[in-house]
Amino acid sequence: MEKTWRWFGKRDNITLAMLRQIGVEGIVTALHDVPNGEVWTYDAVMDLKRLIEGAGLRWSVVESLPVCEAVKYAGADRDALIGNYILSLENLGKAGVKTVCYNFMPVIDWVRTDLQHPWADGSSSLYFDRTRFAYFDCRILRREGAEKDYDADMLAAVDALDKTITDTEKKSLIENIIVKTQGFVNGNITENDRDPVSIFRALLAQYAGIGRDALRENMKYFLSAVMPVCERYGINLCVHPDDPPFPLFGLPRIVTCDEDIDWFLHAVDNPHNGLTFCAGSLSAGIHNDVPQLARKYASRTHFVHLRSTNVLPNGDFIEASHLEGRAHLVDLVRIFEKERPDVPMRVDHGRLMLGDKPEEYNAGYSFHGRMFALAQVEGIMAVVRDELQNNLI
Repeated sequence: MEKTWRWFGKRDNITLAMLRQIGVEGIVTALHDVPNGEVWTYDAVMDLKRLIEGAGLRWSVVESLPVCEAVKYAGADRDALIGNYILSLENLGKAGVKTVCYNFMPVIDWVRTDLQHPWADGSSSLYFDRTRFAYFDCRILRREGAEKDYDADMLAAVDALDKTITDTEKKSLIENIIVKTQGFVNGNITENDRDPVSIFRALLAQYAGIGRDALRENMKYFLSAVMPVCERYGINLCVHPDDPPFPLFGLPRIVTCDEDIDWFLHAVDNPHNGLTFCAGSLSAGIHNDVPQLARKYASRTHFVHLRSTNVLPNGDFIEASHLEGRAHLVDLVRIFEKERPDVPMRVDHGRLMLGDKPEEYNAGYSFHGRMFALAQVEGIMAVVRDELQNNLI
């Protein structure tokens, strides 16, 4: 697999020169300065591509070319926004950038309640606390009907937490759930917004009456519209699984499991309609057998995210070591090195460690933590390639 790295452009504290030194081959990035819904021009794409190539690397994957909310809930400007998306894909295709990752998660991207959960060794990682998430939903967001989504035990835990939680902790939940993990991903909410909770409520309201079946049909509509340009330029469009892979805030999630993946691949059955195989997202759902999914969908996987999680007995989940956890990365590397040896791969959600914290990296995207993870995965890849060469697997 090609060793790639998510890089946040010219303003990233991590430079392309640093990445080349640690063995990165390809860059995963986007035109982060272009507002959602606007066209990525050919000149802007080529400017960034030349910068990356000038550092001795290649622009391997776009992550992400965002799908606007109005496309997901079928707003009045859906067709115009899809038209702009097609123009952006066309300009990427002309520039020779042929793998595009996106997601179809309504309103909110990946969700964690704690961005710096401490480990015994002094490092920290991302964490999802079900009780604190429910507290945010019921007591801070005050979403209408939220209590119906939780059982009696969880509501009792929310009541108990309400007696001890501090204002600082409440503020952290707002920042962690709807600001710090979202602003650099989809731009719906930024750190400059004074009242992110109200903005978030308004975003949720756009999906009133949009259930699982409706969201699926809107995804099919989008994919049907963009596949012709993908075919014309050989672009592989690959959706990222929902993270975590279960419903949140009363919103439907439609890329969570085997049945979901099978549905969207057959809804628009085109080889350019594919999957970003995020092992971490899928492993956070106890219903998913991650290696089994990798075997089944390797041929339609165009991009791989290698990370792992552990799901705790109470339903919380935490980022695991890249050598441990429910994702079984050793098995995944064996599968993809055999079935898709040229597929781009990046490690994901590294720990904060070795002086990462003062750099204020985007949540989950530390330098030393990801470099450590890349070294672990590169070691796995070396062993697996030796196994393949000697016909051991």
